[in-house]
Amino acid sequence: MPQFCSSCGTQMADGASVCPGCGKAAAAAATAAAPASGLQDNVAGLLAYLFIPAILFLVLEPYNRNKFIRFHSFQSLFFTAAMLALNFVLAIIAMIPFLGFVTIFLWPIIYLASFILWIVLMVKAYGGQKFKVPIIGDLAEKQA
Repeated sequence: MPQFCSSCGTQMADGASVCPGCGKAAAAAATAAAPASGLQDNVAGLLAYLFIPAILFLVLEPYNRNKFIRFHSFQSLFFTAAMLALNFVLAIIAMIPFLGFVTIFLWPIIYLASFILWIVLMVKAYGGQKFKVPIIGDLAEKQA
């Protein structure tokens, strides 16, 4: 299981004694792997994709100091906002006479693709990886 520094959120190699990002001791990283609540970073990253926990993780200590959890929380919120915006655009297009017929076929494909991407994001977060969705992932990384 990957370790992350509690100060800067940088991933550390197994058995590392010092964080490569900030130089803090590995004992500080061990506390980040199992915060007082019992949630490990990868579990919190997975839960961040359920929307409400994403908001909570950005507000509550110690999660709001962890770059890994902040990244997944922001990516979850931005992904949700993008899907809502896309749904709004498709709803407007559906009102146009000929294009409305086309959206009948587009909607299920887009919903299925976004659901599959959502599952992939959750699996990658649980695996301790920072899988970035194009554009959204870059925005999330800047915010984290």
